[in-house]
Amino acid sequence: MPSTVTSRRRQLGNEIRRARIAASMTQQEVAELLGCRQGKVNKIESGTVAVKQAELKSMLEAFQTSDTEAEVMLELARSSAGQRGQWSGYRSAVPHWFRTFTDLEPAAGEILSWHGERIPGPLQSEHYMLTQFSEDRATDVTSLVRNRQDRKQVFDLDRPPYYRFVLGEAAFRRIPGGPNPPVALDQVEHLLELGERYPRVFIHVLPFDVRLAFVPNDFTMMRFSDATKDFVFIEHAAGGIYLDDENDFELFVDSWDRLRGAALEVNESVEFLQGLAAEFRSKMSF
Repeated sequence: MPSTVTSRRRQLGNEIRRARIAASMTQQEVAELLGCRQGKVNKIESGTVAVKQAELKSMLEAFQTSDTEAEVMLELARSSAGQRGQWSGYRSAVPHWFRTFTDLEPAAGEILSWHGERIPGPLQSEHYMLTQFSEDRATDVTSLVRNRQDRKQVFDLDRPPYYRFVLGEAAFRRIPGGPNPPVALDQVEHLLELGERYPRVFIHVLPFDVRLAFVPNDFTMMRFSDATKDFVFIEHAAGGIYLDDENDFELFVDSWDRLRGAALEVNESVEFLQGLAAEFRSKMSF
């Protein structure tokens, strides 16, 4: 899978954190060394902000990092610098809090995504997108649709991530703007096509009648085969949060396992979707 600026920056942050801990230094001590606040050091280690070469060299010297390890980190810093204009033009419509997610998406080895009442961006048909953005009274529908379509390029990579979705039955019943058989049919047929076309896309439906104590809020987990730290992304009304604490991550792994265990298998999901398509088709007036 390809390496992105964000994934390299996160790799570098992980290496800096590891070297700092090995040197028995705190983030506050590093901040005093660099003449900045502790918050900036935390952002450097989480990959949120870039680190300057001079800052990195000061840290490497203080950590007494070996020449080999230092060269690896310096190269990561060089390769993750720049990229101005990456979010210009129609891509500027992507919210700031979601840009890390979209940049890391093609770099992941495996992505596990649960959505209870909506179709996630990479799976949306164009008809569904247009309906959603129109109902939301978006001002720049064209840019938003182009961004959504850009994300679908992750499926066409030479080595795309294994992308596994669990979708609640409500996601097909609660169409943006209310009942709309043509949009619902278009979306279901689009999912069936994606499942046939891409061998690394797995769609599992969670029907209403499964036995579960509860279903959690929507979340997506990304796993990486390189030094990028695995994380969970949770979207909310004010933006989104990224959790990469190992204990937190394992809690979501448990939630995923419960959802996936209760959901239909891929072939069963195909039959379920085909049944939905027939139902929506019967409700259309010609």
